[in-house]
Amino acid sequence: QVQFVESGGDLVRPGGSLRLTCAASGFTFSIYAMDWYRQGPGKERELVATVTSTGAITTYADSVKGRFTISRDNAKNTVYLQLNSLKPSDTAVYYCYSLHAARRGVFPQDYWGQGTQVTVSS
Repeated sequence: QVQFVESGGDLVRPGGSLRLTCAASGFTFSIYAMDWYRQGPGKERELVATVTSTGAITTYADSVKGRFTISRDNAKNTVYLQLNSLKPSDTAVYYCYSLHAARRGVFPQDYWGQGTQVTVSS
């Protein structure tokens, strides 16, 4: 029932930009904070950004602060991640998620979508 469908990943050159989109369904999207995570090759999954339920407050990992922007459109049940000034170290599979909802039992905590691949390479 709960689904996260990520899209927008691509191969880009350093300094380039992408906009990732996550279509969420199967739960009351607008009342939960949403997150973007990423997992690079040989690395553990890490939290990249979080946006509160109304979109009023955002937080970012230090590694992406000033370069990435998380936003949401509750009318469309979507969350976005704008990636600017991309670096090779940003190469990863990017996932949207809601730790907020998972911890409240809306879905199992080990549920993840397929993610979308971002590759930054010259």
